Amino acid sequence: MTLISPDNDLALMAVLFVIAGVAFLAEKTRIGSHLTGAVIAILTAIAVANLRIIPHSAPAFDFVFSYFVPVLIPLFLFKADLRHMLFETTRMTGAFLIASAGTVIGVVVAVSLLDLGDLAPAADIEPALREAGIAGLFTSTYIGGSVNYAALGEITGLSKDASFFSAATATDNLFSAVFLGVIAMLPGWNWLARRFSRHEHGEEAAVGARAEPITAMSLTLAMATAISFVAIGDFITSLMGMPSLRYAVITILVVTAATAFPGLMARLHGGFELGVGLAFVFFAAIAAGANLIAMIQIAPLLIVLVLILLSVHLVVLLGVGRLFRLTLPELVTASNAAVLGATTAPALAAAKGWHDLVTPGVLVGVLGYALGTLIGTAVFHVFGLM
Repeated sequence: MTLISPDNDLALMAVLFVIAGVAFLAEKTRIGSHLTGAVIAILTAIAVANLRIIPHSAPAFDFVFSYFVPVLIPLFLFKADLRHMLFETTRMTGAFLIASAGTVIGVVVAVSLLDLGDLAPAADIEPALREAGIAGLFTSTYIGGSVNYAALGEITGLSKDASFFSAATATDNLFSAVFLGVIAMLPGWNWLARRFSRHEHGEEAAVGARAEPITAMSLTLAMATAISFVAIGDFITSLMGMPSLRYAVITILVVTAATAFPGLMARLHGGFELGVGLAFVFFAAIAAGANLIAMIQIAPLLIVLVLILLSVHLVVLLGVGRLFRLTLPELVTASNAAVLGATTAPALAAAKGWHDLVTPGVLVGVLGYALGTLIGTAVFHVFGLM
């Protein structure tokens, strides 16, 4: 039981928006400016959910995932003229491949150090294949996000063990949210930031964005345009019979329009800022799904697995990224796209003021959707043969 029941939609939406508002206010304080609003929203939502004030899942949260998230993509991409983005997209692709390699290396290290064969006993799978399945499962989710996680659950058969899969999902949700908070703070760590090339473009773009007039009309037109892009994208994917391409199709539509009609799309003032506000609500909804009790009670070994995996991922990301002279914002956005997917990467980039990394963040996140299931399946089969 929770203080607010799962079917109290308005109250739950109110809590999510209050958390987002508090995060914006706290970001103005001296301590909050170091944490950033995104991190504050994530940590607050985790605390509120695990104190049983709100549930870990509810129709209101599903509404955020189904309707807020796809609308975020157009709101962030109205000014994504691809003619000005090709250089940064190329660099971001390299950063994303480094992040993906870090995930695979992290899985290899974690599985080599731990005995995972006793997990998921109800799945009726041989211990060696259980371990291979867990390796593939977490490889997929930390290269492409939850879309790939669900696919590997079916491919490996681990989804048949409801208790294990619930614990694995809780572990994934919690550490994804906490990891997002950690990487969001990295650029503010002066000792680390001094060891990377300075990222110039985001700050200049942010200054230009703040000078634009925002009116009730521009906000209404921005939202109308964003929802229209989502509706058209959903119509196309339904005709294709491939709903998994939803974000890819929406991205292509918006980027095409922004490149073909840059002057027209640039008049949708305030869309970006509106997207940042909705992104904080989205961060809170994600973090609320982290069930600490279920995770600790059912499969504590998964906590160790994910800690090792993400630690190695971060070491590889920063070490190799520095060798290739990539900037911290580029590496953070790429890691975000790999671990959490195409939705949080542009949201965090927007919240941090890295406007030039929003479109590349979406694009490499979509690449992660394509690669995550393939690489996760390959890891599953390779470990299954060992």
